Amino acid sequence: MTPNFLFLVIAALVPMIVGFIWYNPKVLGNIWMDAAGMTKEKIEGGNMPLIFGLSFIFALMLAFGMFLLTVHQTHVFSLLTDNEEAFKSFMNSYGENHRSFGHGVFHGTIDGILIALPILATNALFERKGMKYILVNAGYWIVTLALMGGILCAWA
Repeated sequence: MTPNFLFLVIAALVPMIVGFIWYNPKVLGNIWMDAAGMTKEKIEGGNMPLIFGLSFIFALMLAFGMFLLTVHQTHVFSLLTDNEEAFKSFMNSYGENHRSFGHGVFHGTIDGILIALPILATNALFERKGMKYILVNAGYWIVTLALMGGILCAWA
């Protein structure tokens, strides 16, 4: 089972859209800048086409990974690779089970809490960043992964 590429691209746009809102100075941007030790000058001095280009490539990779984590049917083929008839029969019976936006949001949220949060928090601890830094960034990824999971589970 392979995902619909259009929905992988749509899901890959989610981190940019959520980030545009989340890290806006009128939302959590100023808190993040202070917690991260960032300044407007540092931000403006970055190579933004490169940063956004690589971010989108990473988001595509993440979208594919989220597809594998949220759509249970992706794993059936590996169990039934030597029996095509059993695979077709299974997919006819259960191919659409748990394929909803809400189910994907659930898995995305769990993945954000159990995968993204520990990774970000561990890095932040060694970088001597505070709790605000951890909460702002982990919150962003939890919301982002929830929305990506919802899109991918329902439509990809």
